[in-house]
Amino acid sequence: MKKRLKVYLFRHGKTTFNRDGRFTGQSEARLTAEGRKHANIIAKKLRGKKFEVAIRTHLSRSKDTLRPVLEFHPECKIILEDDRMIERSYGDLEGTTHEQFIDRIGERSYDLRVHGDAIENLEPKLRDKVEEFLGKEEYKAIHRGYKVAAPGGESFRDVEKRVKKFIKWLKKYMRKNEVNVAISAHGNSIRLFRKIMERAPKKEVVSWFIPYDKVFEYSI
Repeated sequence: MKKRLKVYLFRHGKTTFNRDGRFTGQSEARLTAEGRKHANIIAKKLRGKKFEVAIRTHLSRSKDTLRPVLEFHPECKIILEDDRMIERSYGDLEGTTHEQFIDRIGERSYDLRVHGDAIENLEPKLRDKVEEFLGKEEYKAIHRGYKVAAPGGESFRDVEKRVKKFIKWLKKYMRKNEVNVAISAHGNSIRLFRKIMERAPKKEVVSWFIPYDKVFEYSI
């Protein structure tokens, strides 16, 4: 009987950009004090688990969240960097606040190429303003659509393609080496990882919020 291998997947802690309501994407953003607490919560939740390999992205928030986790895992001798699990690129919107984003709508009629995740995170009054500007049908297409990319950035579909390749590689790697793996990743890459592993419908995936202090566990 084959050994059941485990993946422990978690999001980085809250960052300064998350706190300030900025589109983060693949930009650097440091953990806040609250974000460091999130990392410690993850570490405690994983304390009783065993994994021999850890995977992170090149961004500091992924590394800094993984660091306290590894303090409890001397058995983890291999740390890999893989940007297939990096956050979705928001392109030209990265670093701007939601308010600045809304202000930009009046200047460039279709700089609103941000899918439902970004719209979902807007305050209700701002979402209403976006819907009024676009019209209900176009708003709905962007709000629930996978194919619409941020200006100069990625769409949900783009992220799903690279995450799918990562999962295919991960399964082969784990089975070949018979290892459990912990992954310090990002909100949207986790969302698409979950979609693939849980075979969830797109409409459901769009509505998911990925907590900063939750561990998703999968058997391979």
